Amino acid sequence: MVRTCNDFQQVQPQFKFGVLALQGAFQEHIHMLQNISQVSSAIPIRKAEQLETIDALIIPGGESTTMALIAERSGLMEPLRKFVRDEKPTWGTCAGMILLANEANKVKKGGQDLIGGLNITVNRNQFGSQIDSFESLLHINHITTSSDDLFPAIFIRAPIISSINSSNVEVLARLEHDIGETDASSIVAVRQGSLLGTAFHPELTNDDRIHKYFVQLTQDHYNTGKGRNE
Repeated sequence: MVRTCNDFQQVQPQFKFGVLALQGAFQEHIHMLQNISQVSSAIPIRKAEQLETIDALIIPGGESTTMALIAERSGLMEPLRKFVRDEKPTWGTCAGMILLANEANKVKKGGQDLIGGLNITVNRNQFGSQIDSFESLLHINHITTSSDDLFPAIFIRAPIISSINSSNVEVLARLEHDIGETDASSIVAVRQGSLLGTAFHPELTNDDRIHKYFVQLTQDHYNTGKGRNE
């Protein structure tokens, strides 16, 4: 079959995604990415050299202190920091958002090693332990489209964003009502350029809109002329 010019114009570029696979819910992210047309591959990342093969990265939920410790012992922490410094699209969910923050409160004794990049301060384990997990419906800028359109956000030992430390950080979502001692309007999702942070776990739902948003963010980023890994 001969393809026309219009056929070529309709072909969308595809991108290579990685999901940090040291600990936590990485496989669920991979499954969700694999169902999005602009994704050519979605692979688990366990070695520094793998970062050189991908266009964008997701840092999943898990336990942030443990993930940082494994990354340090695996020689991954500095390459991860470089990936972010090089403005490669990176999304952190829950513990991943903690690792992407420049500052963290309520850390374990001895402190918390961070990748950094997001100009925010987070509070770890804001809502308590595993048994205090909950689901909350959220309006999310650029993703939900009306007052009746809500995203089912799952919070598991989740952080919140306690302060925004730069005008370059866009607030995408806040809690819709009080949760325990945590006020409604507390910030739970942000974007800063090519970086995305969510305090909750979109990969544990059947709603792929935030994953599609991150894929679109990645496409828009490279459409500006940023170099890709080939």
